[in-house]
Amino acid sequence: MARILVIDDDELVRTSLRVLLETEGHELVLVENGRAGLASAGATPFDLVICDVFMPEMDGFETIRALHRRHPSLPVLVMSGNRIERTGAPAPDFLRMAVDLGAVGSLRKPLQASEILAAVARCLAVRPGPAT
Repeated sequence: MARILVIDDDELVRTSLRVLLETEGHELVLVENGRAGLASAGATPFDLVICDVFMPEMDGFETIRALHRRHPSLPVLVMSGNRIERTGAPAPDFLRMAVDLGAVGSLRKPLQASEILAAVARCLAVRPGPAT
């Protein structure tokens, strides 16, 4: 199956993705922020990155840009929580912004197992092979 790098500051999200995706036969590496994600991506090839948008030290936007510079063929699937509405102003769609930066797809938290599996399958179906 695939080697997947998960970048998220929430340990529960990382653990949940590990249980779900390893059950499907994927190999996972879990890290807590974008800096650790970039280091992991530079150390070994991955087939897919699943990255949160909002994290300490290096957010998902910075992480996506850096991953695309260093590993242009590595697909990134981005995830984030619900948009926060402000009175009288539309909420920014951070997932759309991440896709505009180059993410191949997005998932809105709270994550649903069926949506995760479908999104991962879509990303892996179009990948060119492990990124180096």
